[in-house]
Amino acid sequence: MPEVVLFKPFHPMTATYSSFPVSPNAALEAREITCVRGERTLFSKLNLQVLAGQCLHIRGENGVGKTSLLRLLTGLASPESGDILWNGNSIKETASEYHGKLLFLGHRDALKEDLSALENLRMFAAIDDILLSDQDAFTSLWRFGLKGREDLPVNCLSAGQKKRVLMARMVTRRAQVWILDEPFNALDTHATQELLGLIAEHLEGNGLVVLTSHQPLSIPNLRVLDL
Repeated sequence: MPEVVLFKPFHPMTATYSSFPVSPNAALEAREITCVRGERTLFSKLNLQVLAGQCLHIRGENGVGKTSLLRLLTGLASPESGDILWNGNSIKETASEYHGKLLFLGHRDALKEDLSALENLRMFAAIDDILLSDQDAFTSLWRFGLKGREDLPVNCLSAGQKKRVLMARMVTRRAQVWILDEPFNALDTHATQELLGLIAEHLEGNGLVVLTSHQPLSIPNLRVLDL
């Protein structure tokens, strides 16, 4: 049976979240993958491995293929050659299992602007087939400074506050694998520290993180891949 890890909220006075199963031996791998966009080869025969408790920071100039690599790792795109593996098996063959453990946050926040922050969390939970209690939803929003703004339409929130809604989703989604494209964009210093703490907490609970960022990061068990 897989180990069950309890992800504790940042503030001790708030309610706790439900536990969910993670594997302490989980591994995400890319083997000899080549990515071609149009007539341009972005990278070829690339290998990487991320284990439970590790964070991979993908760096490089704009246009080198960072976002394309993330899309390959999520299964949203397929490599020209090579394969992406989850626990030793191709994600093509284990798509349902893998996607059930995956949270991908891309450049577009995917928030519904006419819905409130609370309604967005409920919508995501319904899409992900996750039972989200009102207590967990409110707790996650309050944790990231959105108390009193839960019922505001997202289009009334600042760019940084929208990011905080997504940080709340990172908690409520309860996924072992986080793949994050420039997650620190639009965050102020305080929110950046909160996100760094959230990632560190996720790693401590045997989570896996792959992210892109142009800024240097201080995260436990961090490895760097330069494209």
